[in-house]
Amino acid sequence: MGTCNIDHSHEDVVKKLESQEKFLPVNLTKQLETFLREEHSQKTLNELFHLFKKYDLASKTEQEDRNKQLENLIS
Repeated sequence: MGTCNIDHSHEDVVKKLESQEKFLPVNLTKQLETFLREEHSQKTLNELFHLFKKYDLASKTEQEDRNKQLENLIS
């Protein structure tokens, strides 16, 4: 995943999660929903958005890697 100069809003991140949640592990989705009930830095929002982006098209290995990154980000 390359760097992006676009700042993604909280709403954009929530919508992106909703669009990918059927592809994410259920327990991780619930943790992410809880995490996104709070305010976070722009850097965190951008990282989340890009981890969700095209998640459904990623290989299983890539999805597992992204899951670990998501878990680290929200823990």
